[in-house]
Parts: sequence; structure tokens; C-alpha cells
Amino acid sequence: MTFNPNSAAARDIAYLVHPYTNLRAHESKGPHVITGGEGIYVTDDDGKRFIEGMAGLWCTGLGFSEGRLAKAAAEQMAKMPYMHIFAHRSTNPIIDLAEKLSELAPGKMSKVWFVNSGSEAIDSALKLIWYYQNARGKPEKKIVISRKRAYHGITLAGGHLTALAYARTGFDLPMADRFRQVTTPSHYRDGLPGESEEDFATRLAKELDDLIVAEGPENVAAFFAEPVMGAGGVIVPPKTYFPKIQAVLKKHDVLFVADEVICGFGRTGNVWGSVTYGIQPDLLTCAKQLTSAYIPMGAVLMADHVYDVLADRSHELGTLGMGYTYSGHPVAAAVALETLRIYEDDGIYQHVRDVAPRFQARLQALADEPLVGEARGVGLIGALEIVADKATRAQYPAEAKIAVKVTEALLEEGLILRPLPGDVIGICPPMIITEAEIDDLFDRLRRGFARANAALKTAA
Repeated sequence: MTFNPNSAAARDIAYLVHPYTNLRAHESKGPHVITGGEGIYVTDDDGKRFIEGMAGLWCTGLGFSEGRLAKAAAEQMAKMPYMHIFAHRSTNPIIDLAEKLSELAPGKMSKVWFVNSGSEAIDSALKLIWYYQNARGKPEKKIVISRKRAYHGITLAGGHLTALAYARTGFDLPMADRFRQVTTPSHYRDGLPGESEEDFATRLAKELDDLIVAEGPENVAAFFAEPVMGAGGVIVPPKTYFPKIQAVLKKHDVLFVADEVICGFGRTGNVWGSVTYGIQPDLLTCAKQLTSAYIPMGAVLMADHVYDVLADRSHELGTLGMGYTYSGHPVAAAVALETLRIYEDDGIYQHVRDVAPRFQARLQALADEPLVGEARGVGLIGALEIVADKATRAQYPAEAKIAVKVTEALLEEGLILRPLPGDVIGICPPMIITEAEIDDLFDRLRRGFARANAALKTAA
């Protein structure tokens, strides 16, 4: 099938086609080289200082100069640099980390499966779900549901759950007939005229129910969802959405996987986005802020009722044939433990709750910008959706790459933000940000929009 650059799918992929990620353009311009960091700031090889308003890739919760994490890594490297966790082996850091994650888990989740990234966590969750259904004597129960505009990683398996064109176009995805998508829970973009958030949530729950019934509940295994959709545009769920969704899943014996890779460890003001939105997951994936991104690590937390089925089946088979060379790496575990200690010692979760009102107020104030259709967010995560017409919510043509142009204008103001699908600008600073720094970030954001507006008027 020939890819149509003017199709609706092109809008999802267009934001990648700019000098920082398009391969040919990248060859001609080269990368923006970052050489250092301190707090919420990073410095490039020209000596220019920027606010890193995306915490890297939604992940450096403690900023770019936390000495305790460097020390924890060095000490563990000197003591025991590596040991696998195959064949009943383990290390003290990984045992302590598993216990700590189980203590923090939403609901009774006393078992942890360690991986090296959020993508590995998603892939592992998928395999474990299918293993679980086989072990229950339900080999036909394999269909997995995610949401349109969902992002659940970009590996071969995760790419089937990630319902964004750029993750699929050119890669022969999807390949399997086990994946389905339902409507994005964006009240601004997908709500009907006059439809309340609660009514919108009711409609989406019915859509999910209808899909499961149409496929046959005996064929549907799991539902994957981020509490707040991150890379798909920072979509905050409408009121009553997750309680209604969970009722449908429970009725049909469908597992709920909470993808906490972005929301986990304080981003929404609680340890988990699941706590913020009243989610009781069967499995939970996490990574990113688990180590403040100082070293790669991820995990899958599983409810006891899921683990018990897996354990019984692996006992029958003689093994659970999964694992990775670096799963439960002791240096990563030591850094993760120290990260969690800092979150508690420095009151980071409370700090997020304290400064979030300032962050959200400054975010909402940008709704008066001519280019902004909606400002949305929760805790220390937010987004601005750009429109060509505020009244009709009409968008710019994909080839305009308007979100890319805005982020380039912001770069001139010393602010690094990220364009997202749907002409959205994501905002996700390190969680250590102060109120004064929040004001600095949004002042730069306001000036960047003024630059972008002026450039558009000149071009017109």
C-alpha cells in the first residue's frame, strides 16, 4: 500500500519530519549536542543553557545533577557490578527493590518482574498475559485492546499496542490479528457537541463493552491504558472514565494493565497515576522515573492472583522461559533504591502536590494564546493543543508542521519542549522544579508563542 502524505495518518507522523529526527535532514544539520546539566537545566556544546521542559523523555524526575544517584551507582559498581537473576540467583539490591516496589504498589501486588525499559515491560506483560490465559485453560483468550493515540513503546510487540501511525508506517505493522483499539478519551477532540465529560465516559465504556461482546469475552485477554496518555498528546481522562472502564473489564474477565511508565513515581502528585484515578490494575508497568532515568531499568508489578496462575503453570512445565541478561541489574537496582529514598527523604510527592497548582494555573493561562485550542494537564504534566481556528477546533494541515515550528521558536527562548501527534506541545519538567522556575518556564513559553505567531504572520 502506498503511503499518502496528505492522509489523516500523515498528521501523526508529520511531527517527526523535522531536522532533529528526519534522517536525511539530520544528516545535513546534525544533532543538538547536550554536554551538561544542573537541576532542571541542560547546556549544549555552544554553552547555551536551556530549561529541559520535558525532563528528557518524561523521565529525569530529579533533574540532571543528583549526586546521590551517581554515588549509589559508583558504590554498587565497586561492590558487585553484575549478577543475573536466572536460576534462583539474586543480589541484595534487587531483593530490597522488589520489596520496596511491592510496598508502594496500588493494591496487593507482591511480585515484581524486572526488565530494562518501559518497552521491555510492555512486551513482558503481553507474554505473561498470554501465558496466564493458556495456564487457565483459555488458549483462545488472546485479544488485547488499547486506545487510539496510545503509546506503549515502539518494539515489535509494543508497536501493535501503540496506535500511532509513525510507529507502524513502513514497519509492516500490525502483523497479528490480536490487537484492537478504542476511542481516545479526549473530551476536547472526541466528545460530541454538548456532551458532558461523564456522558462521554459512559459512551466510551459502552464502546469497550460492545467491542468485547462483539469479539466474544472468551477471546479478549487484556486492556492496556496509561492513566494519563503521554506521547499520544497528554490526554487527561474525562471524569468517571476509569471507574466505568474497570466495571466493563471486570464483567468480562479482562485483565487491566496500567502503563505507568510516564505517570509512575509522582508525576500526577501520587506515587502512581493509578492512585490518582482510582485504578486497581492486574499488572502495572513502570520505568523512567524509577531511576530518574540515570540508568536503564523497568519492571512489571503483578497482582497475586496473576502470579499464582503463572507459578502453578511454570511448576507444571518445569520453567518459565523468559528473562533478559540485564534483568535486575544490581547497579540499576541500587540507583532505583536511592531514587525512591530521595523521593521520600526530600518529600518529592508532596512537593509535586504543592507546586502543581502554580504549574496548572500558568498552563491554563496560555489558553488565551491565539494558537492554543486547549490547555490540559494534571500534577506536573501538561499539554497545549494547537489549532488553526479556536472556534471550530480546526487544525493546521499536516505539512505545516506547526507544532515543530512552535518548539523551534521555544528553543530560541532557551526552552526544550516536545511536539506530539495532533499538533500538541508536551510539558513535563523535572519534579524538583520550584515555583520560581515554573514561572521562568512559562514566561519562556509565552515568549516562544509570540515568536511563532510573528513568524506565521510574516509567512502569510
